[in-house]
Amino acid sequence: MNQLTKAVTSMDSMSLPGKCLGSETSSRGSVAVHDAFCLIPTILCGGAGTRLWPVSRELHPKPFIRLADGQSLLQKAYLRGAQLPGVNHLMTVTNRELFFKTEDEFREVNATQASTAFILEPFGRNTAPAIAAAALQVAATHGPDAILLILAADHLISDQTGFEQAVVNAVELAQQGKLVTFGIQPDTAETGYGYIESEGNRVLRFVEKPSLEKAQSYLASGRFLWNSGMFCFAAGAILGQMEKHCPAILTATQACIEQSRLATGDGFSQLELDANAFQTVPDNSIDYAVMEKSDQVAVVPCSIGWSDIGSWAALGDLGAVDACGNRIQGEAILHNTRNCTIQSDGRLVGAVGVDNLIIIDTPDAVLVANKAHAQDVKHIYAELKAQGHEAHKLHRTVHRPWGTYTVLEEDDGFKIKRIEVKPGASLSLQMHHHRSEHWVVVSGFAKVINGDHEILINTNESTFIPAGHKHRLTNSGPTSCVMIEVQCGKYVGEDDIVRFEDSYGRISA
Repeated sequence: MNQLTKAVTSMDSMSLPGKCLGSETSSRGSVAVHDAFCLIPTILCGGAGTRLWPVSRELHPKPFIRLADGQSLLQKAYLRGAQLPGVNHLMTVTNRELFFKTEDEFREVNATQASTAFILEPFGRNTAPAIAAAALQVAATHGPDAILLILAADHLISDQTGFEQAVVNAVELAQQGKLVTFGIQPDTAETGYGYIESEGNRVLRFVEKPSLEKAQSYLASGRFLWNSGMFCFAAGAILGQMEKHCPAILTATQACIEQSRLATGDGFSQLELDANAFQTVPDNSIDYAVMEKSDQVAVVPCSIGWSDIGSWAALGDLGAVDACGNRIQGEAILHNTRNCTIQSDGRLVGAVGVDNLIIIDTPDAVLVANKAHAQDVKHIYAELKAQGHEAHKLHRTVHRPWGTYTVLEEDDGFKIKRIEVKPGASLSLQMHHHRSEHWVVVSGFAKVINGDHEILINTNESTFIPAGHKHRLTNSGPTSCVMIEVQCGKYVGEDDIVRFEDSYGRISA
């Protein structure tokens, strides 16, 4: 029994929401999709977005960055898949720590109530294991002929109609057993992208990120496309090629799934990959592991307004420009300033006599960079991580499944937080050894367990929680509950906490 047959057989009892589609032609496309099929847009949401620090952090990576229209890159990726004709089910592969944040993002834009499936990784293992897990799940629940459309969570595509036509073309090739990649028609000699040399739909070779001279020759030849990192293939086809070209990844991923926890509900599925088993899965990209080795690869050339938003220079270029070439988001006063990208989160920025700078201001960090060195911001991120500095991982406002907290001020012996709890949500039942807490409700009301007592605290009321007391806050009201928490004690670190009951597993506060 080969790996694909074994995988599908061993997972037959699992089920995901969604249904297969019949034969149809896209209302916006000209190429018919033949035979019954399932098209499952699958969003890969990972990475740290190191080149977009300080807005992007380890626990607030690039997909969660909001653009000027208020939508995040992740939400745009979700809508990109959900708006395809006939799609009623999507899958997302993301980090366990980002699950609740991702779910909140989708909830804001899921007007069609499409069903969702999540595969939760304990840590990153690159795109090959992520795609292997998704394909194994889809093959087991929808069959090996079901088609996965692999989308990156942090790309921007401005031409949805063109994208839909490209997907129709890709699906037709995928139904022939091809592993399809989307090649972007280049308009500049970019050195930050990989390239694909092609003739029509035939891939001649994949090329690594080139020098400027080579990129210019690629552009002039007309034979090269940017490698977008988006793919389309039948579950059985990709699993068969993984069995041939990277069997260790496929075998280890399948073994991990067999040891993992699956939860299902109405229009919902969540597979949490076992951390110990996932540790044994080799780390590799789908390009290296399969696409560059397979003889079944095809490409769909397309021009769809694609960008991977790989730097502050690229992100800044999306904004409106003034007469001096400046792009401003937030409040700024400029004098003799040209060609700058300035973004401020709440504070006024003044700039005098500067040119070609990137200035990004957040509540706990400021970036100043020359646009010519925008790609080098990743070195700041790397140094912060090496030092163990929290600024690489978290913002002052931290998202939790129950809501958010913002550190307003902190010094020796005290910390002040603004805490916002969603309607119906609850913090864990917990206790602290080294600090006491004062809670003042400023909006809404809260049901509070404080030691042996349960009390209701309305707006403009408070309670004191001594160190060593078990306590919990629940918002049973219809609107958000906002409170100010003042911590006092010899140690006010986030790790001074003992949890007794937790509705959200490992992600809580």
